[in-house]
Amino acid sequence: MTILNRSVERSIKIIETVSDNGVCSLAFLADHTELPKATILRICATLVRQRWLSQSRSDKRYKIGPRFPRLNPVSDVVDAFIETGKLEIVTLSNRTGLAVDLAVSIGEGRVEIVDTTRQFSLHGIFPDTIGYRPSPFRSGLGAAFLAALDAKELSAYSKSLIANTTGRDREAALKLPERILEIRQAGYAKREEGYWGRAVDYGGVPSAISVAIHIDNKAIGAMSLVWLAERNSMESVIDEHLARLSMAAKAIGDQLSSNACFATK
Repeated sequence: MTILNRSVERSIKIIETVSDNGVCSLAFLADHTELPKATILRICATLVRQRWLSQSRSDKRYKIGPRFPRLNPVSDVVDAFIETGKLEIVTLSNRTGLAVDLAVSIGEGRVEIVDTTRQFSLHGIFPDTIGYRPSPFRSGLGAAFLAALDAKELSAYSKSLIANTTGRDREAALKLPERILEIRQAGYAKREEGYWGRAVDYGGVPSAISVAIHIDNKAIGAMSLVWLAERNSMESVIDEHLARLSMAAKAIGDQLSSNACFATK
């Protein structure tokens, strides 16, 4: 019987966790891999040196590095998405006084946040979200995107996503059919109350409402209004600003419809 290399197995587990979640703190990796922090630090230091991972100087979080093999480059699509959306999210943020997150589809039913207007001094919520891949089941962005998929895509992706969930994500995943119906009837998704996508211990807990972004009825991403939960009620934000959020999402989709990057997507 071949003896497996535990260091390689642990390295793969860490890379998979970072790849699945976009940006990860040490605490998040420890929570999701169940490995000791000292072990994670040693492995990540090696992966950073080889540039398979990169580490932020400001908050020490990890993300996939420039030398990690990528089979499906999507940089042109993401750049176009950010460029088209940046004016709309800033305008929406200024008009509502709330933060706005913009997320693009990365395949398999997941989205990744690629731009945000969050400012801690202004909004009181954790601002460093770019590169993060929120829960498909508990976040507003993830759930809004799933609800916008056609029946075939939703069936295929949800099975795969549910098979790889644990804990509270799995509890939420098992309730997905009911939530999808609620989102489609309401026209927006809510962030699960108390949901916090990463193991962080600073900043207030946010609330959010989200809608999908479409090109020709095909979901390509999602966007959220985000605010400090203690400052505004969900009902007041929906009443005052949902229409603006939906109009901004439509404007982004309309502008992207003529972009060559999305012509065959």
